Amino acid sequence: MKNINDKIFENGKKLPLMEEFYTLQGEGFHTGKAAYFIRVGGCDIGCSWCDTKLSWDPDIHKLANVIDIVNNAKKQTAKAVVVTGGEPSLYNLDYLCSELKKNKIETFIETSGAHKLTGQWDWICLSPKKQKPPTVEIYEKANELKVIIFDESDFLWAEECAKKVDKSCKLYLQPEWSQHKKFIPLIVEYIKKDPKWLISLQAHKFMCIP
Repeated sequence: MKNINDKIFENGKKLPLMEEFYTLQGEGFHTGKAAYFIRVGGCDIGCSWCDTKLSWDPDIHKLANVIDIVNNAKKQTAKAVVVTGGEPSLYNLDYLCSELKKNKIETFIETSGAHKLTGQWDWICLSPKKQKPPTVEIYEKANELKVIIFDESDFLWAEECAKKVDKSCKLYLQPEWSQHKKFIPLIVEYIKKDPKWLISLQAHKFMCIP
């Protein structure tokens, strides 16, 4: 994994960009919201079920100028950007957020929280992973906790994480896509017994959109 302090990133003015696209948010609290998605390359978490494993190696993705990314976001009708990965917290995102804010664009991020988070965010979706748990600080900042359910032990992990977030944080259980037929019924029954949770589905996959 490339060192996030490497001069090649020029203090956050460049990022390894896997893809950028305009679509609808498909998961969690903001499902259905139009936004410009920025997917950065590089991840040191390594979930076996990851559906974007091509994002793991930052070296195979082009090094993009952040100002170009911002200019592309400005062209979209919806003034909202979602930064995802890979694992975006590997990088200094202060400059990206600063430029987006100058253009009155809302900033959203999805992160495992495994590294210190930089940048200014209107919404932080924390999707914690057992193999590399979040920092203490990110639990306190999260607006949304989204736990992926891949096996039944993940329900216990979800409860552990729920104890650490702020009371105002929205709590979601989301079936891992390849297991969704198995786990949707289990999640439904779980939430009926413990309604502090909500269900998140990958609506964009059901709609066949990016």
